[in-house]
Amino acid sequence: MVTTRIGHILLNKSLQIDRKLPYCASNVKHYCCQVQNYEFIKVEYTGENKNVALVTLNRPKALNALCDKLMIELNDAISKFDRNDSIGAIVVTGSEKAFAAGADIKEMQNNTYAQNVRGNFLADWDGVSRASKPVIAAVNGYALGGGCELAMMCDIIYAGDKAKFGQPEIALGTIPGAGGTQRLTRVVGKSKAMEMVLTGNQITAEEAEKSGLVSKVFPADRLIAEAIKSAEKIASHSQLIVAMAKESVNTAYETTLKEGLHFEKKMFHGTFATDDRKEGMTAFVEKRPPKFNNH
Repeated sequence: MVTTRIGHILLNKSLQIDRKLPYCASNVKHYCCQVQNYEFIKVEYTGENKNVALVTLNRPKALNALCDKLMIELNDAISKFDRNDSIGAIVVTGSEKAFAAGADIKEMQNNTYAQNVRGNFLADWDGVSRASKPVIAAVNGYALGGGCELAMMCDIIYAGDKAKFGQPEIALGTIPGAGGTQRLTRVVGKSKAMEMVLTGNQITAEEAEKSGLVSKVFPADRLIAEAIKSAEKIASHSQLIVAMAKESVNTAYETTLKEGLHFEKKMFHGTFATDDRKEGMTAFVEKRPPKFNNH
């Protein structure tokens, strides 16, 4: 949850965000078509079959700091794509210089404890984590505070080779409030999470991959294309079975091994009630590509 101001402190003044379309557009422009206008995000169908949603955070002057309006728009877009049968996976990205530099401190600077409790501040920031369809975070540049937390709400994180991750809230006299102390600890372990949260130090994309926070690291100019490629692979499978697999992995992340194994077995059994399981196995036996109908 770091602020616009922190983002600017951390970044050299020479790193000015230009006002052109997001850098990723040139990589995938032959696939993309914009589907709805928002103020702080851009949304597009992409991929050869237009079955991948690309959501680009778009507050360039603020290094994509996560203001309340941006999060409302992001949750709205994710929710709509999640209900769209033509979409099989979602990619969330930012600019080449910043995925998101953090939350917008100007919006919360004068908040009181009572206001936060009464309004359940940040309670509606986790819409990304509630999506049933897989969400891939494609992180270039800075993913700090709320930006790091947003990336961790996604199911897979890919990083550009210059990406930086961190939870520097401690320098503002506060702590992470959108999952930074919880998701980070589960992903990288207690010692590494404690170090990042208590020092506020950033880690590189390479360190993030070694610690398990990031799945893969790519050159910055290939990141979006590679994320879309993985999203297309996911979207080629049954949406129903993908959602069941995602839920099962999340259960492993959130419960004990015994509970997780029980849940997995029930979900596995459940796939045998679907048309897509029958089609997948039949296609395998008949040595042909499956034709899933998401039933």
